[in-house]
Amino acid sequence: MHEMAFTQAAFQRSLDIGRLLASRCRQDGELYVPPRAICARGHGDDMEWVELSGRGRLIAFSVIHLGTSAMNAAGYNREHPYCAAIIELEEGPRGSALLLGVDALRPETIAIGMAVEAVFPGRGAEAGANASLAFRPAQD
Repeated sequence: MHEMAFTQAAFQRSLDIGRLLASRCRQDGELYVPPRAICARGHGDDMEWVELSGRGRLIAFSVIHLGTSAMNAAGYNREHPYCAAIIELEEGPRGSALLLGVDALRPETIAIGMAVEAVFPGRGAEAGANASLAFRPAQD
């Protein structure tokens, strides 16, 4: 996969086929999700694509009742809030994503540290909608 440029479009194509890819610096091993073309630590551009497991743990979350217009269009609102989360992947990188499969109306049931796994839901009902990266409690 190293022939692909380290762009958002390439990352999106990986999500569309259900794969979580990162860029990794060949000099120091730093991983980036979403991918970067230049290492933030060593400033080198000797990067490669790597596929991640998609497994991780929940390190923080927030329940959102008044979201963006895109989230409102997806059906989220005061009565149907969504959960925005910070996930630490087992390979090390951290990032934000939607947390699905939890009861956002009962945040006390969502546990920091719980195991999660990546899912790739479509962004809309229209044909050809791009996948997005989200997580859900791990099914073990």
